[in-house]
Amino acid sequence: MHIVDGVLSMPVLLGSGVLALAGVGLGLRALDESSIPRAGLLTAAFFSVSLIHIPLGPTSAHLLLTGLMGVLLGWAVFPAICVGLLLQALFFGYGGVTVLGANTLNLALPALLFGLAGRAVLARLRPAALSWWVMPLGALVGAGAFAGSALLVAGSLAASGEGFWAAARLALIAQLPVALIEAVVTAAALRLLWTVRPELLARPARAC
Repeated sequence: MHIVDGVLSMPVLLGSGVLALAGVGLGLRALDESSIPRAGLLTAAFFSVSLIHIPLGPTSAHLLLTGLMGVLLGWAVFPAICVGLLLQALFFGYGGVTVLGANTLNLALPALLFGLAGRAVLARLRPAALSWWVMPLGALVGAGAFAGSALLVAGSLAASGEGFWAAARLALIAQLPVALIEAVVTAAALRLLWTVRPELLARPARAC
């Protein structure tokens, strides 16, 4: 779902870059000593799974795990994703440096919103109910964050000119089957966490 260099218009690059920078700043404020190792582990997971991709013109299709990252990191999902994207651009030429802000915003913002929503639901459920609802909730968070990113990527392409409208439609349609896989993976991951480390889900994400 990364957008490559040389595709987006300057207004889209600047606008998304400013918003991404603000998100990274707030995310860094939300990090503390206890959450840094978790952020590093999730960044490594994101870095690895998103490298396995199918090119789709100016973008690509691949797993993200950003919904899971949003649940576990809160605002810190912004710097975590930004670091992963930067390393991919520098070492593998995947994505790009000039579109780092746009890619960060497109992936991190839906992750944050669905992650915080998932956290709010988790906080309201009793442990007995949570054991039943953690997988459906994980599926919704995973698919929702992924679909939100697909919409933002398509919107970024469409806003950059009529020449990218076809690519925007292709990027959006091609992500649908991947969203289903993302839902299953996120649901399974949250269920596993609830089984072995329930405190990670019971503890609210640190606010910025």
